[in-house]
Formats: sequence, C-alpha cells, structure tokens
Amino acid sequence: MGLVREPAVSGMFYPDDPEELREDIERYLKNAAISPVPGQITGIIVPHAGYVYSGQVAAYGFKTIADRVFDTVIVMAPSHRIYFEGVAVMEKGSYRTPLGLVGIDEETVADLVKSSAAIKPFAEAHKGEHSLEVQIPFLQSLLKDFTIVPLIMGTQTVDLCTVLSDCIEDVIRKGNRKFLVVGSTDLSHYHPYSAAVKLDGVIAGHLEHFDIKGMIKDLDMSKGEACGAGPMLTTMMVSEKLGAQHSRVMKYANSGDVSGDKSAVVGYVSAVFYRS
Repeated sequence: MGLVREPAVSGMFYPDDPEELREDIERYLKNAAISPVPGQITGIIVPHAGYVYSGQVAAYGFKTIADRVFDTVIVMAPSHRIYFEGVAVMEKGSYRTPLGLVGIDEETVADLVKSSAAIKPFAEAHKGEHSLEVQIPFLQSLLKDFTIVPLIMGTQTVDLCTVLSDCIEDVIRKGNRKFLVVGSTDLSHYHPYSAAVKLDGVIAGHLEHFDIKGMIKDLDMSKGEACGAGPMLTTMMVSEKLGAQHSRVMKYANSGDVSGDKSAVVGYVSAVFYRS
C-alpha cells in the first residue's frame, strides 16, 4: 500500500473507537433531513471542525451523496499547520481512519502533478492536518469502493483556484471514472454570534446563488470569512466548468448553537452543486 497517512486527530476531533465513530456518523446522517438533490452532483462544501461542533452540519452535505456511486473523491482542504506555496498532494499510499484504509488514486494524482507546477508531491503537509482527515470517515460511511485525491492548499489565491480548477476539470473529463469534488472550509472565527451570522450569511448567500464572482469580491472586501476559501472557490469553479447549473445550501450553524456560548463562535456551512 506504500505510505500510510496515520490519523492525526482521531480521539480529539472524532472518536477513535470504530463502533462509536460509526454510530455518531449514522446519528448525524439520520438527523439530517434533506430533500433529494436531482441530477448529477459535481461537488459539495463541508466544514472541518470537531464532530461535536460541525459533524451535524457536515452530515447535511454528505447525505446528498447517499446511495450514489463515486469512484474517486477529490478532497481539497486548507493548511492550518504549515505555510507553503501551491497545492500539496500525497502521490501514493493511503489515508487511515478508525474505519480502515482509503487508497489514493495514484493515476489521477500523477496526471494532476504533470498538469501544473503549482501541484506538488508534499506528504509532510498532510501529516497533522485535520481539515482533510475529518472528511474521510463520512466518505467511508457512505461510499463503498472509492479512492481519494487528497489536496492541501498552502496558498488560496484566486489565481491558484483558477489553475487548480482547470487541472481538476481536465483530469475528470479525460478519465472514465465517476468523480466527486469535496471542498473543506469553516466560516467566520471568534466573532460574537450575531456578527458571525451576518458574516456567514454573505458566504451562504453566494453558495446558494452559485455566485463565484460575488464570493470573490466579498471575501476580498472582508464582508465574509472562510478559512477554506480556496477549496470552496475551487469546488465552485470545477462544478461550473463541469456544467453544474444549480446549488443549494444544505445547512448553516455555528459553534454557539451547540455549546450555548455565543460570545465568540465559529461558523459552519454545507452546500451542494449539481447539474440537471
């Protein structure tokens, strides 16, 4: 299997006991009452905090892919631990969670690395990063036979998002596999509840209306916040390039809704993009 990326935040962000983890995810998914999403799903946006805070919001996004088949999931997440230029990918091996191993789609990774100097093999960036890891157990709970392309964004400029989205579109179009793109982001951090809801409402509005230009403008003007703006924008761009015409915000909440402490909260959103 080559390099195994071991869990870094199991037992902290989510349970390290497999049975407890399965039960938690099943409960989150059961509690996520959603209307069916018609057509073909190209991408989803999900949060990446500890499950006790954001797991329920994430479940609304992930539930849209229940009973669907995807061969490869391209998961994009921001780097919280180290700074580097471009996008870091693991070339080979697998990610381990308490639910088992998920292999890396080495062929797609190789194609991405060849497509742009901005996408670089850099396994070190993946070692302690939680923002990608926490998505894997949900995928393991919903999909059967699938591989991943794990991408950590060190920089999140609009130019990089554009380049990355072009590269991802190319590998999806040339492949004969069914792909899903997952963008990992949390929203505003440590504002009072009412201020957070206002800031996060700007981001949620652009997600709901599939407004990439408006999202870029308001992020640039600090009218909204997203620590994973790059993965979020890239997911939107890829979905648009693949012909998605529709989007839907599945759920918004913040940490104050869970803890009751509304003095300084973190915002979470899930959304889906699809074509009819």
